[in-house]
Amino acid sequence: MGTYPARIDAGLVALAAAALAFAAVLFPPRMLADGDIYWHIAAGRWMIDNTAVLRIDPFSLTKIGHPWQTLSWLSDVVTALAYVGLSWSGVLLSFATATAIAAGVLAWRLSRQFGVPALCLVLALSFAPAAGALLARPTLLALPLFVVWLAGLMRARGPSLKLVAVMILWANLHASFMIGLMLTASFGVEAVLEHRRAWRGWSVFAALALAASLVTPYGLDTLVDAAHRIGAENWATFGGLVAVAVPASLALRNTSGVKPLRIAALIWLGFLAYRSGPDRILFVAAAPLMVAEPLARLLRQQPLEQRWRWWKAAAFVVVIAAIAGLRLAMPAERGDDTFTPATALAQVPAAVLHTPVLNERRFGGYLIFNDVRPFIDSRSTFYGEEFVGRYRRMTRPDEDFLAVSLAHYHIRWTIFATGSPVVHAMDGMKGWHRLYSDTIAVVHVRDGG
Repeated sequence: MGTYPARIDAGLVALAAAALAFAAVLFPPRMLADGDIYWHIAAGRWMIDNTAVLRIDPFSLTKIGHPWQTLSWLSDVVTALAYVGLSWSGVLLSFATATAIAAGVLAWRLSRQFGVPALCLVLALSFAPAAGALLARPTLLALPLFVVWLAGLMRARGPSLKLVAVMILWANLHASFMIGLMLTASFGVEAVLEHRRAWRGWSVFAALALAASLVTPYGLDTLVDAAHRIGAENWATFGGLVAVAVPASLALRNTSGVKPLRIAALIWLGFLAYRSGPDRILFVAAAPLMVAEPLARLLRQQPLEQRWRWWKAAAFVVVIAAIAGLRLAMPAERGDDTFTPATALAQVPAAVLHTPVLNERRFGGYLIFNDVRPFIDSRSTFYGEEFVGRYRRMTRPDEDFLAVSLAHYHIRWTIFATGSPVVHAMDGMKGWHRLYSDTIAVVHVRDGG
């Protein structure tokens, strides 16, 4: 089929895309440039040690014992196991594997519409904007499931019920499964508007997908919490786009290739990407899938032969093993960085380390990772707007409010980013002294502490 050399087929392109994605995630230092990964590993270790999922917070100084559940509980366990087994290199390997699977599936699916040059160009243009979103976060572990789910929704004959198993795994890995459910509703409405008899199959699929999302340790709370994390503004935007797209779909029902609901879904994913960095990778994966069919018609593309050669798969395994071996031969490490005040924390006396602390918010994950209970960390929805507002008032700083808060919470030491306005206030705070400072962090300790 086609004018491409016989040895170039969809299988080869998919394997090449997977290998490139694997290498691209394994080596850039930015992959670990995130503070959340620390508390995700700590949460995973806690669940492994206690053979239970988290239902109350065991980490925070100010909110310990309050109800808290992590919808990424399975991702946290996987990441913790990777860290315990192979340290930071193991963490990178786990995320690189997920990214490689997503890239391979995406390339395989797109090969049905594009030839080699166009396919390479589409993938390159799609993933270039994702460079800044490639962080070791649960979103990335769930990316293969998102790609499989979206590709399944776009099948000409409608989604297969086998996708229900994907939803079960996805709902336990990351809250982005809610986006999958919302896309299911959008694609289902589109299918029914085009063919009224499609309502039965899509209704059954949607009901089973919704039921599958409840097969988690948290049950209905998983769905409620995930819906809450989408945010009221994002829900309103989705509803508004669908409301506009439905009459447009009816008006353009006989216009070949124009799918307003699909366009609305893609615009909404772009809106999410704009508002949230981690969600950018979902838009990047969705965009080529959603535009593939009309773009291929426009470019008059001839698809690749859908063929799978096992000897190419064996060669792929060898290449992946070599790349992984290189990563393990040069172990990934984390030292002092924006989220990691490693040297500063090491200077805190053991007698003070586990006493109440007031900390830079972005250092909270690293403190949790080191069994220190932070005053606050990056889990914004957990702490609530009122508490975060008081924290901002302390660190702005309102010096009188800061002094009252230090006494109220029995704070014995503080750790803030160098250059933070509160550092100067702490330097002048009666009964406190600066213990240590470097380019990353400054530590103050109460006199006599």
